[in-house]
Amino acid sequence: MTAHKRNPAGHRRRKHSQRSAHRQLTGGLAALAAFAAVGGAVVAWLPSDTERPSEAPSAVGSPEPQRTTESPRPSRPPSGAPARPSTTPLPESGPGTFVTASGGSGRVGKGTPLRYRVEVENGITITPDDVAAQVERTLADPRGWTADGHSAFQRVSSGPTDFVVRLATPATVDKICAEGGLDTGGEVNCSVNHNVMVNLRRWVLATEFYPKDVVGYRALIINHEVGHFLGHGHVTCPGKGQPAPAMMQQIKGLLGCVPNVWPYDSDGRLVTGPSVP
Repeated sequence: MTAHKRNPAGHRRRKHSQRSAHRQLTGGLAALAAFAAVGGAVVAWLPSDTERPSEAPSAVGSPEPQRTTESPRPSRPPSGAPARPSTTPLPESGPGTFVTASGGSGRVGKGTPLRYRVEVENGITITPDDVAAQVERTLADPRGWTADGHSAFQRVSSGPTDFVVRLATPATVDKICAEGGLDTGGEVNCSVNHNVMVNLRRWVLATEFYPKDVVGYRALIINHEVGHFLGHGHVTCPGKGQPAPAMMQQIKGLLGCVPNVWPYDSDGRLVTGPSVP
């Protein structure tokens, strides 16, 4: 048998390769552990929030309480929407008590601002401050209700308010909306007795018409229900291919319109359509 000569250089290369592989494996495991640690701290149910999102008479006084709601629709998770983590299902009910978002905002819009508070029901794993930030962006957007030239808003955490935005479980939304004679069926939002009630299911899952824009749909929820508080009624699609009005019951279908979450367009024109009951 012919003996093979040992190759010292090749041996060194193999050792170097083994050390590199060991370092890569160790680094990969460390990165994975770090990712897991961060992921464990991320609030379940919340998609990535990269949105830049926005009635009131000029006096602080509120209009007559609006009793409005979108019509209930059987629950069906929208295609492509963030799935509910199997270990953290959306709660169907809660204690009916709320935590107020801290701090406040500056005034947006012209005229005397309507003061509003943002609250989240106890037991929901979404922070009030996160919800408040999204509501503030929505109401401050130039395509929002401030584009009417006389509506203004300011978020507060104490003192008198004109309305309250409340994120709550379906059962709590149903209970509070029923106080104004509304049936939300565990599915939809409402505006009643100075409460803008946001259904947790809609906040997290949006609808089948906004499968990839959950954050944008949240702006529609706020614009639609605050619009009711301001005295705006429901309208329908103005024509095929046109933007769906914010005051349209889009959860029931777009009827040929294209998705849109803002009351006004970028040129300051009201996006509306024929009135409906």
